[in-house]
Amino acid sequence: MDLVKIHKDLLAALKPLTFRPPVAVVYNPLTYAWRPFEQYLKRYGTGHKEVVLLGMNPGPWGMAQTGVPFGEVGIVRHWLKIDGRITRPAVEHPKRPIQGFACPRSEVSGARLWGWARDTFHTPQRFFSRFFVANYCPLAFMEESGRNLTPDKLPAAERALVEAACDQALQRLVHYWRPRHVIGVGAFAAQRAQGALKGFDLTVGTVLHPSPASPAANRGWAKAAQAQLLKQNIRLP
Repeated sequence: MDLVKIHKDLLAALKPLTFRPPVAVVYNPLTYAWRPFEQYLKRYGTGHKEVVLLGMNPGPWGMAQTGVPFGEVGIVRHWLKIDGRITRPAVEHPKRPIQGFACPRSEVSGARLWGWARDTFHTPQRFFSRFFVANYCPLAFMEESGRNLTPDKLPAAERALVEAACDQALQRLVHYWRPRHVIGVGAFAAQRAQGALKGFDLTVGTVLHPSPASPAANRGWAKAAQAQLLKQNIRLP
């Protein structure tokens, strides 16, 4: 089983899907930002992983720009050492332009998550020897206003089709990585993992989402997440 093939198959499964209002624009960075995403997979994703940190879907200033889950531009370029040509989506929302590695905005969630990984493990090699960061769904949904629409807010029929494709991809990824823990970064990702991975020999847990919309995360996300991981018997340096 090959990581690239799993994601190419996911792309093929999602490609024919269409979305009605309130969805106005859909970004899929696995198409226009495939090169840095493929670098991320091949450099850091191969082999057994003890812990998979599973996010929900791309943020507008993170993975939507760089192709890397939670991929805040500065950390992707300077700590992960990933770069690469990024094109533009076929339909682009004027309030959410794709500027790739030239994007001047910082994704707060990504800066928090990857900043914790950097400050705790110091090198990508130490972090990725045990951990990997993935997203459940590669699609970013935007309303006409440009506001982010999370996958759980999709109409039921559309959500079911997205979840069927993403559940299957997650199952295949878990077969490949053979993790002991799949940790949802936020409640939605944990719920999807619990549903998709029933019967798998692993534990599904959760940590607080690092979003700036979360008062708890704003009081110190790294410390809170680290405490939650330790309570789930995940060893840290």
